[in-house]
Amino acid sequence: MHRILFALFAVVATAQPAFAQRADAVILISIDGFRSDYLDRGVTPNLNAIAETGARAAGMRPSFPSITFPNHYTIVTGKRPDRNGIVSNSMEDPSIPGVKFSLSNREAVIDRRWWDEAEPIWVTAEKNNMRTATMFWPGSEAPIRGVRPHDWRIFDGSLSAEKRVKTVIDWLERPVGERPKFVTLYFDDVDHAGHVHGPEAKETNEAIAKVDAAIGDLWSSISKLNLKVDVVIVSDHGMAAVSAERTIRLDQIAPTSSYRMLYGGPYAALVPTEGQKAVLASALLKPNPHMQCWPKEKIPRRFNYGRNARVPAFICLAQTGWQISDRAPQPGFSGGAHGYDPSALEMRAMFLAAGPDFLRAQKIGEFDNVDVYPLIMKLLKLPAEPNDGSLKTLRPSLKP
Repeated sequence: MHRILFALFAVVATAQPAFAQRADAVILISIDGFRSDYLDRGVTPNLNAIAETGARAAGMRPSFPSITFPNHYTIVTGKRPDRNGIVSNSMEDPSIPGVKFSLSNREAVIDRRWWDEAEPIWVTAEKNNMRTATMFWPGSEAPIRGVRPHDWRIFDGSLSAEKRVKTVIDWLERPVGERPKFVTLYFDDVDHAGHVHGPEAKETNEAIAKVDAAIGDLWSSISKLNLKVDVVIVSDHGMAAVSAERTIRLDQIAPTSSYRMLYGGPYAALVPTEGQKAVLASALLKPNPHMQCWPKEKIPRRFNYGRNARVPAFICLAQTGWQISDRAPQPGFSGGAHGYDPSALEMRAMFLAAGPDFLRAQKIGEFDNVDVYPLIMKLLKLPAEPNDGSLKTLRPSLKP
């Protein structure tokens, strides 16, 4: 009899899936502009404690361009900006004439046509009868492919980190049938401080500590609720110091009548005016010690960028720490910026993960941010959409 029971147990054990889901929910947290080395400043006791209970990466490479909207959408779709359609914070689309997408254009932000080239995690989850909730995330305000999260909020930058956490805790306190299984949470304090004061400023450290405390409250509340939650904490990009003295004056390189600038700063997105493409190309493609420019079809392959119709005819990339502008900068300006080559150390983003599905004290090498999507889809046991990511680097941090 014992042999028969042992044999039956062996059959059942071998029939089990390779990954046994243990969590009641998955929370994806983004700390905008949080450079990976911010964790080593001694102001993040909660984040570092979470890392000790789970996994921490040496760094996470953002996708090009290393700015907010493209990388947030990459993280939740697994597709690089050239494939997910959000190629910039400011862009135009030939199929949506007369409209410029920008963070301040709410009508465009909630227009699904800008987002429908990819399917974010919450849309796939809702299609599979899994309840989701987003405490801010680029794209979450639009009915992407006709679907919104069950709970979502209109972005309000004035809402404190503490109130954002409180909203998430309220969701988690719901009865099982009403509780979201997938949640996003977004903080912009660190990015704002980094832009205004620079990545090395005490004000930036204070913003880091503030968000760390808020996440500590969330982590503590999860424990008090006796919930098993996997928490994945990321950033979209890092931050580099800039100053007025490190400015490339585009208006002194090319005739101002030869282009429109859709986006400027660490990289520039340029549309030639009617009949001026050759003139603009001649000016941009001359050697510059602090900037490289390319026609979209010749952007270096490693950037995985330039095939989407929303990428304009010319892209210029500044040397890290420099900025491209079409006007004189404010004298004495200094602060921080991002949008540089994703391989630059200053652009390296942060990744932490902990919870019942993760092994303790796991050190992970650098990886591309497209890999976060297949990880979360695995945690949720959802069918992944075609994507650019891989589980190769992150799989060893998971319990079997």
